[in-house]
Amino acid sequence: MPRELRLSEISTRSPEELEKDHVEKEYDEITSEIADLQYKLKAEGKNNLLIIFQGMDASGKDGATHKVFKKCGVSGVQTYSFKKPTDKEFAHDFLWRVHKLTPGKGEVVIFNRSHYEDILIQRVHNWIDEERVNARVNAINAFEELLVKDNNTTILKFYMHISEERQREKLQERIDVPRKNWKHKDADWEERKLWKDYMSCYEDAIDRCNKVPWIIVPCDQRWYRNYFVAKKVYAALKKLDPQLPPIEKPNG
Repeated sequence: MPRELRLSEISTRSPEELEKDHVEKEYDEITSEIADLQYKLKAEGKNNLLIIFQGMDASGKDGATHKVFKKCGVSGVQTYSFKKPTDKEFAHDFLWRVHKLTPGKGEVVIFNRSHYEDILIQRVHNWIDEERVNARVNAINAFEELLVKDNNTTILKFYMHISEERQREKLQERIDVPRKNWKHKDADWEERKLWKDYMSCYEDAIDRCNKVPWIIVPCDQRWYRNYFVAKKVYAALKKLDPQLPPIEKPNG
């Protein structure tokens, strides 16, 4: 089946007519609204929100998480970063370590990388065959459908769309800027050599794991990336329309 998506045809930058000063003012207002709605979501305890950030190294997953939710209370937002599985995690199915961290009622949970790593990096490096990829694609679609239908979970899946050129600049900053040296990893430069393979696998994942649709975020400019993500999060919370519950009256 021909692939519908071509990431190379989608811009990684803001629309030309957009003014940064105007956007930053609106963005500040939106983050305040997000904090207010998150507070009400937690108090109401009826629905929940799962946010998934996927993207290449230096695409802004950490930055967007910090900037968009900077005004939220720490008790209502949890962030999990999925790295190489532990031996215990390897002993279970690939969704085991993920499922137990999904949000409960009233919670906002952010996945910095996610179950999609298991059909991305593992596929790029040929650690799993295509038969297993297909089985995992089906499992992911069923898993996300379960969360939506069985636990009132709203899922936002963000692909952090950075250009190859901008990624090189960001990785180089980790070498050139002393305060960012701690982020530098030689392995990131090695993975970068597989850019075309990663893009192919991302396109396939976005095409086939789309029962919960993906949101493609232009990430070459941090100010627009943060604004873009904040608007989507705000819209999702606004649609849930959480309300503060009334005070409980004593019986009798």
